[in-house]
Amino acid sequence: MLAAAAGSPNLMLQATIFLGAALLFVPLGKRFGIATVLGYLITGLILGPSGLDVAGDAESLLHFSEFGVVMLLFIIGLELQPSRLWALRRSIFVLGGLQVGLTGTLLMWLLHQFFALPLDTAFIVGFGLALSSTAFVLQILTEKQQLSSTHGREAFTILLFQDIAVIPLLAVIPFLSGVREQSYDLIYFGKVFAVFAGLIFASRYIIRPFFKFVASSGASELLTAVALFIVMGVSILMGQIGLSMALGAFLTGVLLADSEYRHELEASIEPFKGLLLGLFFMSVGMLTDVKLILAKPIFIIGCAMALMVIKFAVITAIAKVSGNRWPTSIRLGVTLAQGGEFAFVLFSVASAQNVLRPELGNTLNLIVTISMALTPLAFLLLEKIGEPLFAKRKPSREYDTIPDDEHQVIIAGFGRVGQIIGRVLRMHNIEFTAIERSANRVDFVRKFGNQVYYGDPKNPEILRAAGIKKARVFILAIDDVERSITTAQYLRKNYPDMIVLARARDRQHYYRLREVGVRHIWRETYLSSLDMSRESLQLLGISAEKARETVQTFRDYDDDLIERQQAIYDDEASMIESAQSAIAELESLFDEDIDKARKMDLTDFYDALKSQSIPANEKEDLTADSKN
Repeated sequence: MLAAAAGSPNLMLQATIFLGAALLFVPLGKRFGIATVLGYLITGLILGPSGLDVAGDAESLLHFSEFGVVMLLFIIGLELQPSRLWALRRSIFVLGGLQVGLTGTLLMWLLHQFFALPLDTAFIVGFGLALSSTAFVLQILTEKQQLSSTHGREAFTILLFQDIAVIPLLAVIPFLSGVREQSYDLIYFGKVFAVFAGLIFASRYIIRPFFKFVASSGASELLTAVALFIVMGVSILMGQIGLSMALGAFLTGVLLADSEYRHELEASIEPFKGLLLGLFFMSVGMLTDVKLILAKPIFIIGCAMALMVIKFAVITAIAKVSGNRWPTSIRLGVTLAQGGEFAFVLFSVASAQNVLRPELGNTLNLIVTISMALTPLAFLLLEKIGEPLFAKRKPSREYDTIPDDEHQVIIAGFGRVGQIIGRVLRMHNIEFTAIERSANRVDFVRKFGNQVYYGDPKNPEILRAAGIKKARVFILAIDDVERSITTAQYLRKNYPDMIVLARARDRQHYYRLREVGVRHIWRETYLSSLDMSRESLQLLGISAEKARETVQTFRDYDDDLIERQQAIYDDEASMIESAQSAIAELESLFDEDIDKARKMDLTDFYDALKSQSIPANEKEDLTADSKN
């Protein structure tokens, strides 16, 4: 093995160069806000013929690194548990299906009509460009804390459908390539059926027991070997019958999605998948001819912008027809307007099988890359121009007319917290008026028989209509911190005698509410965290009484600490110093409790010795043992 390695210094040198370049340029790009996929592409451009030209045989490297795509699709299959797909079926298959189908068909028609591409080529290009970047979009939504928003959730489900749609698109490429050496007769389809039936049988009755057998050996490295063996074996088997290796890996992942070893499989494959995918994107970058963009910059950049405009228009229209408001629809359109990493996969496979000409593949790769690079700019325009316009728009419907019921309780914000409080009050037949500013949430909770009114709780007119003058208790359960503070300020200024019970998202929100003058405040995850802590202590063998005492001690100390930190909460240096001091104080407090407990145990032990008729020599031995 060493001799073989020594005999191939170029291979070792290239591997070292690739690893070193990726370790340098990808983290450097992340520091400047460049997505990982773009970082790998740029690294490939630098290493390839358009840059330093140290890539060697980029074509061979691309074919080898395509196995990373196979592993990616295996992991996607593992994530697609049937129960999860069923729960999200509408968003995934309706929104996702419409997006891919309409966008792909429109792009295919435009390419065939205006660029005279053959239908088979236009099909692959159109549907390849219809896909968006899963890695890129999820990174941006996470950074902007928009994954839980309406457009964030719908973007995720559409991306999930796109990941699934890649499988048939990859599978159809061999049929479009014009290859005729495979005769698609009854024997062939019999082989295909036998392979799929064998996969279903093997996933349940062979792979799972075998995985259990290997896991029982205690050799953790063998779990990785099993995962690689499964993916490689299925891929080779599918290749032998003329089907896509990626399709086989995906189907195997789906069949193992509900296996108890799903997480072990995913964890074993993930590092190899990440490295090979990175190598794949570097090889795409190396094969990309930068001279094209220098020769036709207006054409390529114009095509990238045209792609984004077309996808934006189609996705926005689909979102609006599906029942979303215009702001949400526009946000979703901006989020998914770019091309995606799977376009590189489709175009490279299509080029390898002569469905795409190499120069067309290079041009398309540049268009997709530029569209991804323009996405942060599109988000910036949305934030600077779109969001202010959305804020000025009047509500899409008028606020509800609130009847003058003069209830004693008003609940502002009828989300997770407000709904639970409302259910408890209803158990005691205590009437309340609930106000919620999200029209979608109002419509949703009304389906379950809840009486809630659409309006903005920070609006004085809405509060007066809700009977604020006659109410005794105001439940401030608004999720948005700034709206919560604004509402609290209005209440304390205009209704100082009103009892306000407020929800705080975190300690900073708590401090600000206290500063306004609210006295009854609950941090939304605090009590549940304490309850989980108590349960954890009990499961670890600590008695129920001792666990309750520990949690109560912590709670008493934290309640005192939060009062002491109120005066310095906006001074970061003082807060850090206070927090470090608090950790030491709390540890000292628990050490004192432990010492007291030990002394109490010894006292009880000595009392027991005195009360029993034990020989003196045995008492001395027992006493010595207890001290030790």
